[in-house]
Amino acid sequence: MQNSAMNRARSVLAAAVFFLAAGAAAHEHGEQWTLANEYPATSLPGEGDEFFARAVADATEGRISIVTMPEAKLGYRSRAQLKAVAEGHTQLANTFGGAIAEDEPVFALSSQPFVVDDIAKARALYDNRREAYDAAFARHNQKLLWSTPWPPSGLWTKIPADSVDAIRKLRLRTYDKTGTDVFTRLGATASVVSFADLPAKLDSGEIDAVLSSGDGGAGRKLWEKLPRFMAINYAFPLSFTTVNLDKWKALDDKSRRAIATAAAQTEARQWAALETRVAQNYARMRENGMTIETQVPPAVAAALRDAARAAIDASGTRQ
Repeated sequence: MQNSAMNRARSVLAAAVFFLAAGAAAHEHGEQWTLANEYPATSLPGEGDEFFARAVADATEGRISIVTMPEAKLGYRSRAQLKAVAEGHTQLANTFGGAIAEDEPVFALSSQPFVVDDIAKARALYDNRREAYDAAFARHNQKLLWSTPWPPSGLWTKIPADSVDAIRKLRLRTYDKTGTDVFTRLGATASVVSFADLPAKLDSGEIDAVLSSGDGGAGRKLWEKLPRFMAINYAFPLSFTTVNLDKWKALDDKSRRAIATAAAQTEARQWAALETRVAQNYARMRENGMTIETQVPPAVAAALRDAARAAIDASGTRQ
């Protein structure tokens, strides 16, 4: 508890120092916005942040600059980012959808298990529900700028998860309530854990398995403890980048058009990058000694799908 309090104090102090420096820089060089993200800069959402920052700088000719803040450097996890943007504590955030599904059920859609099984279907589902996403974020005083698809989620474990009995033994991190319900139905001890809080729980042994794509730098934090990955293709979840609506409306038309163009370029880049991302991740994982199972035992696959249908039906969030 003492260490946790000290870490929160450090985060607040670091954020305060940053905003003082940002204010001075903005005074000299134009308006400066912060972009919060709890995931690493080398994850696909983190890469999108950097791409967007460069695109905005070019499109606005430096009138607006974006400072990316990955790995929860502002002290916000995805669960808190919806409120942080709504209240203007940060101008922008790149937020994992499943973490904010309790605020708006539509945010749970992309992380529902086994709804889509390839990139094209994931994109079609997003495009079909884009207006619903826009409306949901507007209700929380923000505008949706772009989406980032994650590679399909799988199981990171210490031991083979090749049977239902093996899954029952897991102390599993999930990223949303539906995931927790699915694996609890299978007998595992499952709980929602923010990615930023995960390393400490792995170190302590409180968690010994993770539901995640483990994309980019996120994977590095997992393979040090969990040397096995089963590609169950559980979901293609989305992260959403939004801007405070008051900040957006205060811009002149030229700046809004420039940022909208940068956002469209970023979204196109993110979805295109997913085409080769899984192969890149697997190569990096194997280089670091991981065992990857791409063939899910039929009994495990059937049990997962049965548990997923039951969890979704029980939650009433089927879209």
